Amino acid sequence: MKKYVWLISLSVVLMLEGCSSLFVSEPKYVHVSGTQFEYNGKPYYFVGTNLWYGCYLGSPGTTGNRERLVRELDKMKSLGITNLRICAASEESAMGRSIRPAIQKAPGVYDEELLEGLDFLLAEMGKREMYGVLFLNNYWQWTGGMAQYEEWFSDVKIPDPDNPKEGYPMFMIYSAKFYRNDAAKNEFLKYVKMIVTRKNKFTGKFYFEDPAIMAWQLANEPRPGRGEESFEYMDTYYKWIDETAAYIHSLDPNHLVTTGNEGLAGSLGNEEVYLKSHGSKNIDYITMHLWPKNWGWFNANKIAETYPSTEKNAIEYIGKHLNFARRLNKPITMEEFGIPRDSEKCKIGTPTTARDKYYTVIFKVVEDSAAAGSPFAGTNFWGWGGEGRSMTDDNVWHVGDPYTGDPAQEPQGLNSVFDADTSTLEILKTHSMKMEKLNEKELIVKKNTTPIKN
Repeated sequence: MKKYVWLISLSVVLMLEGCSSLFVSEPKYVHVSGTQFEYNGKPYYFVGTNLWYGCYLGSPGTTGNRERLVRELDKMKSLGITNLRICAASEESAMGRSIRPAIQKAPGVYDEELLEGLDFLLAEMGKREMYGVLFLNNYWQWTGGMAQYEEWFSDVKIPDPDNPKEGYPMFMIYSAKFYRNDAAKNEFLKYVKMIVTRKNKFTGKFYFEDPAIMAWQLANEPRPGRGEESFEYMDTYYKWIDETAAYIHSLDPNHLVTTGNEGLAGSLGNEEVYLKSHGSKNIDYITMHLWPKNWGWFNANKIAETYPSTEKNAIEYIGKHLNFARRLNKPITMEEFGIPRDSEKCKIGTPTTARDKYYTVIFKVVEDSAAAGSPFAGTNFWGWGGEGRSMTDDNVWHVGDPYTGDPAQEPQGLNSVFDADTSTLEILKTHSMKMEKLNEKELIVKKNTTPIKN
């Protein structure tokens, strides 16, 4: 009898060894249920920021500072900031204010040190239960982006937006040509495949199976172009969004896909353009950005005169996009918003009274909306500066300077939240505690019976 018991026990041991994966818990990913995010059977609400330079800090190369990156992640985690919007693509460009070095040095030629930096970042985020939204292209010049792809596969030089003789109007029209350039789009898809199927050197996980990734984003602030002439080519914009998102889903069935669009401000101010571009079944949730200085609402040198209308406009802008989310039956995130320090000062220790007031109001809108069951899932303020500091009197970024959160074409420290901004950090921590309480509630799936489709 003992012999048979031993044989049965041995069989069980062998079976367990051969089928050990059955006893390993399946990784959990953020999903969409109606107009809400879901994680592990509960709602997923978050407080986040933009840490676009994360892979640069994580690199073992000249841009790297892994000790700082670990400290930054620990500091954000302590404040309840757990969702990071990250640059996962940059293209080497001759434009004056584009970031250097770039992940893609030339078509199909990649900087392995920066890619390893992304590996390191995701591995460290996973240890801290932080989640990343990774954008894969850029409409603007600071990472090379669509304009650089267009230049690689056309005979026309990029009009540098920082050159007064060329400027942003010409650049924006040029950048949108990307949607009509098949060779440029195909090269971009090669890059997408390389990233999505990459194996992390530190965790051994493929990116498509990494729980530290929440979503892929087609680009940073993709726009259909500039002016009325854009409507002539609008179908190519819609098609690019739908087909690129479908391609990412075909490579990665685990993670969400979204656009990275600013909302009406990035859709020619046209409601139909925004709704149709986000109505694709391959776009899992919708996005909006909020930039009162850039849009002419706010002047940090005239706070008393411009702040009241800024607050009113911001609340109205949020309300419009919450309504779009309801109509599309999808969650929404405000993944970029910011406001300058008082008098547009950039140095550490300068006042943040307008910003603190603005953040408090925005967060109250988010808290109340989320608590009421609206599609509002969370925010990513722009941006986390942490230990970074502006190094020059004119606040211009130069290669080798510490990253502050502001991209290279903007004054360093303008919209950054530093680790010494104690009043702002307290506002963030208070907000994160309120949002975290919402994650303990039961998931309520609200469905629209007539969602808009592409």
